[in-house]
Amino acid sequence: MKQLKFLIGIVCVVLTLEGRAQSGTDVVADVRETIKAGSAKELAKYLNQTVDIELNGKKESYSKAQAELILRDFFKANVPSDFSIIHKGQSKSGQPFAIGQYKSGADNYRVFMKIKTVADQQLIHEISFSKE
Repeated sequence: MKQLKFLIGIVCVVLTLEGRAQSGTDVVADVRETIKAGSAKELAKYLNQTVDIELNGKKESYSKAQAELILRDFFKANVPSDFSIIHKGQSKSGQPFAIGQYKSGADNYRVFMKIKTVADQQLIHEISFSKE
């Protein structure tokens, strides 16, 4: 009986940890949809208060409001025709990240996002668009 209780406890812990790991996946899925739609306003909901944005090799730190404007201008100049997530993972320190491919007309961009947990919410801390 003690072994059964112990086993049930282990299963509950594993499911709890799995649920936390999947919550990051949900954020990536939501972000994927907002980028695919080219909506900087919706994407801003998933941005940290300060965000590092890199566009074609130029990297700057912006406030959340400034980042929304920068991304709005990028989406306006490079209207998305498609966006897909190629890879999701975690760094050795456990920080989630995602790599995607953004298509705009004949141009393709590699997108890299670092995600941080802030007050139990996963937010984009860094995002880059590099033309391929």
